[in-house]
Amino acid sequence: MAKPSKTKFCCQECGYESPKWLGKCPGCQAWNSFVEELESPPRARGLTSGTTLTKELPASIINIKSSDENRIQTRMTELNRVLGGGVVPGSLILVGGDPGIGKSTLLLQTSHDLAEKQLKVLYISGEESAAQIKLRADRLNALSESMFVLCETNVQVIEDVVQQTQPDLLIIDSIQTVFHPEITSAPGSVAQVRECTGHFMRIAKGRGIATVLVGHVTKEGAIAGPRLLEHMVDCVLYFEGERHHSYRLLRAVKNRFGSTNEIGIFEMGELGLREVTNPSELFIAERPLHVSGSTVAASMEGTRPVLVEMQALVAPTNFPSPRRSATGIDYNRLTLIIAVLEKRLGFFLQNQDVYLNVAGGVKLDEPAVDLAVAVAIASSFKDTPVNPYDVYIGEVGLTGEVRGVSRLDARVKEAQKLGFKRVILPAKSVKGWTPPKGVEVIEVNTVAEALKAALKEDTFRPKKRDQA
Repeated sequence: MAKPSKTKFCCQECGYESPKWLGKCPGCQAWNSFVEELESPPRARGLTSGTTLTKELPASIINIKSSDENRIQTRMTELNRVLGGGVVPGSLILVGGDPGIGKSTLLLQTSHDLAEKQLKVLYISGEESAAQIKLRADRLNALSESMFVLCETNVQVIEDVVQQTQPDLLIIDSIQTVFHPEITSAPGSVAQVRECTGHFMRIAKGRGIATVLVGHVTKEGAIAGPRLLEHMVDCVLYFEGERHHSYRLLRAVKNRFGSTNEIGIFEMGELGLREVTNPSELFIAERPLHVSGSTVAASMEGTRPVLVEMQALVAPTNFPSPRRSATGIDYNRLTLIIAVLEKRLGFFLQNQDVYLNVAGGVKLDEPAVDLAVAVAIASSFKDTPVNPYDVYIGEVGLTGEVRGVSRLDARVKEAQKLGFKRVILPAKSVKGWTPPKGVEVIEVNTVAEALKAALKEDTFRPKKRDQA
């Protein structure tokens, strides 16, 4: 009589295993994330077919030879910047994004660029047929004899094809559709994603093949699967954008071969993705002049300075609880700045709705845009326009001070290049720095000083109870 198959319950968010079903995962605190799976036999947990054991002795780090491999350059300079200078041979890259955002289009254009350089590209698709990929390639004019397409989801078959073709670039679209036949769980489960990613990692490192994995995202915007997936790869890229905007942002959140938080900006058109070489000009192109609630902030996205427009609208409300809305920045950051304006500068915003928007659909997480947010809210509350040729740089503290920021020289030069005449920035950042000619620099220590310079008003005073 055969032994009954053992089952286990596995969290689809973090991979936590339990012998029984749990409503809340003890590992990641997620609710209703446990799925029943069959336990894999012991042989499936070890080395898979095609893997050989090699005995290596530990060596001194001084005697190890470092290899400076040439990066594979694509025609997209934005993609090269995000990757840290190009694709590193033998690297494992994970690309995630919402459905329909353009991940397959980006990779198809990249494959064509590399195939034009006589590099062999193998595109594995588990979601589309070969005819569908050919239809997209015809539209993008991305046809080359060095690009090979295979529709397969069995990881063992994929490994055999890779061994036969020996490509320079391997693309898996997507990792959630690939499965290993010795793993009993369904494709896309934690066990399958973990095992298949480990398979492709051995292919990339052992054979020096640059491998790109496409990952689905959850409704929260994170890449689906266990967090282990992002730890195993060398680079994690998020392809972001609004469905109603034609612009797309490629953001690096992890990169072992370059800077993190680097962004590349593309425009989606009928013929595919087109690079945007000057994002600052793009984000402030439609900025209205002499309108209250509109300011310009200088943010650093990786190694690149970007000027963005901050729009604020402060309107009276008839409800007991005013509404706070933030698009493009952290909601908690907005409430913090509102609290500073109320407590330290005497703004009465308790009966006002506050809406904040970063124009262009870009998302900012740098605290150096705090001062621009504070000035935009004050401008809308006072219904007083600011100078349209001013740029605001600085982090706002809880005591109302303006704290210093890094890379000040690059921010100011970007503002000067786009025709801005005046920059309001923290006095703490100016020490030992010489501003460029043609730009007026106003040093401030507090938010009150910044508002006085921006709005030409000297009415910002602390409340009396703060002076007691």
